[in-house]
This record gives sequence, structure tokens and C-alpha cells, in this order.
Amino acid sequence: MALWRAYQRALTAHPWKVQVLTAGSLMGLGDVISQQLVERRGLREHQAGRTLTMVCLGCGFVGPVVGGWYRVLDRLVPGTAKVDALKKMLLDQGGFAPCFLGCFLPLVGTLNGLSAQDNWAKLRRDYPDALVTNYYVGCCPVCCCCLELLPVLEGTPAVSLPHSIASALQ
Repeated sequence: MALWRAYQRALTAHPWKVQVLTAGSLMGLGDVISQQLVERRGLREHQAGRTLTMVCLGCGFVGPVVGGWYRVLDRLVPGTAKVDALKKMLLDQGGFAPCFLGCFLPLVGTLNGLSAQDNWAKLRRDYPDALVTNYYVGCCPVCCCCLELLPVLEGTPAVSLPHSIASALQ
């Protein structure tokens, strides 16, 4: 509990920095979990460069873009009632998520060394599945009921942070 309170204090004092570092940390941790528990690589076969890439993506792209979007969303839909959270989710999933994925997937492809042609082909192949997966994650009834319980920025409900990041790595 003390760790959570310290996190909340840091979030209050430095919301932008904490948002960026949280995104990078979660993306790095997600890659470690993916490599160790899903892919079962073991520590000797762990691709540290891939994990570092995910941390950099989180700190340099996902954190700033999503954090900035939530600030815009708070100005567009002020309030903290459940209906406000639902409006935010609809704007997020209907407008932001498709654009975010359209930028995120090619960025990952570029960082993985894909040519422009291969990157475009991968985007055309993976984008529909990534977007549908995002809708399952971002719009599920459980998420709708718990939006105001997940702080991303101080006073900001988390609307759908993951945005199918895992699908970009396939």
C-alpha cells in the first residue's frame, strides 16, 4: 500500500513524467512476460534489445501520445460521472484508437527493420485484427464498469491503454 501511495504522490507532483515512465515500464514488463511466459525463451535466450525497444516505444511514443490524448479528452468531455466515462470511451475507441494503431504498427515495423513496402503490407494485413482486438479489450463491459477505478493521470479515467500492443509484435 505504501508503494501505491508513493506512486499516487509522484503522479500528482509530476503527472506527465510519471505517465511516460509508467507506459515505458509496462511495455517493457509486458515484453519480458511475453518472452518468458508465453514464448518460454528462458533467460539465456531473452532478447534484451527487443525489451529495450518496447521500453523506448512506451516512453517515446505511447506514453506521450496517450497521455496527451487523455488531456485532450478531459477538455472535450469534462466530468467524472459514468456517462462521461462512457463518452470518453466512445471517443477514444471510435476516433483515437484507429489513428493510434495506424501510427503504432508502422512505427514498430520500422524499428524492426521492415522496408516501406513490407511495412505497408504488414499494416494492411495486421491492422484489422489489431483494431478488432483493441475493441474487445477497450470496449468490454468489465472495462466500461471499471473506467473510473484505473488512474492514468491524476483525475483521468483509463479508457483503453493497451491498444493491442501485443499484436504489433507478431
